Amino acid sequence: MVSCREKLDVFVIGGGPAGLAAAIGARQRGMSVAVADGTEPPIDKACGEGLMPESIAALGELGVEIQPDAGYRFRGIRFLQKDAQVGGEFPQGLGLGIRRTILHEWLIARAEDCGVQLFWRTPVAGITKAGVHLTGKFVAARWIVGADGSGSRVRRWSGLDAATRQSPRYATRRHYRVRPWTDHVEFYWGHHSQAYVTPIGREEVCIVVMATRAQDADFDLVLRDCPQLAQRLAGAELVSRERGAITQMHSLRAVHAGNVALVGDASGGVDAITGEGLRLAFRQAVALADAMGRDDLPSYARAHREQARKPALMGNLLLALARNDRLRTRSIRMLARRPQLFARLLSIHAGEAALGDWLSAGAQLGWQFLTT
Repeated sequence: MVSCREKLDVFVIGGGPAGLAAAIGARQRGMSVAVADGTEPPIDKACGEGLMPESIAALGELGVEIQPDAGYRFRGIRFLQKDAQVGGEFPQGLGLGIRRTILHEWLIARAEDCGVQLFWRTPVAGITKAGVHLTGKFVAARWIVGADGSGSRVRRWSGLDAATRQSPRYATRRHYRVRPWTDHVEFYWGHHSQAYVTPIGREEVCIVVMATRAQDADFDLVLRDCPQLAQRLAGAELVSRERGAITQMHSLRAVHAGNVALVGDASGGVDAITGEGLRLAFRQAVALADAMGRDDLPSYARAHREQARKPALMGNLLLALARNDRLRTRSIRMLARRPQLFARLLSIHAGEAALGDWLSAGAQLGWQFLTT
């Protein structure tokens, strides 16, 4: 345990992917770092378990080694509903479907290798400007990072709870033992819910169901509404317990106060339908480490806003499609006739295009609606 007389550069509260990434980023810049979490690893969470190519690149910057035979590589994304479908491939590489617990183990290994002090089963009781209160101990720290999820206590303790927008939805996750039938992540659109399927192994897929109402995020209802998916899963063995979560478009008025900064879901987030949560967390971690190294948390706030802009735009578009059957059907049919436009949107979604490209693609999408 850290000595009570020792002052750390960075104390991270929360040992999930966001917290570990923030700790690794700070250690890469020569800072002394500790992470505390009240649970025991590996930490699981209802998650789509798909890493976009940009997420893999971000892990590489953090020095996280991805085994070449781990998980399942996927080439792109496909949208499907009863009477229409469209798909496309990533222009800049492959994505990776991987169990959340395995990703967590990789991040732990990297944190240990670079000298992060990890304290599991160590609840945090509170914070002050001088440091962090643990059970029976106080640890002095120059910087305090809140990476304790969407219900963040650090956010509340530091007075950063004021939100500008919240759009909660419900999600449920299962794993099935079945040979993946595609090398794409597939989105199945129903009337009141969506399901997305990520291949994560040679004989396993991860499926997440999402809906605005909790009663609609039900696998039996979704499978009745999506017969294509039901047919794929006929006879498949359920190999994990069902796990639920709340996902939401959530932005804060500020992500730092004094010497406290928030990262990952604690700092806001995008709906799980975007698949962008982990990428954002990793990019935020790098930006935060840079900002702490320069003693300039306002620069982190600027980077945080910029990084969230495109995922928020894409999230709003996807949620609009989820809410409106006619709009979604027309969109998928139009994109199926113009696969190059879907490929362009996919490139933007995967993180390879600037905001101007998003605005241009949006204008082109709108024009196609007016002319078809």
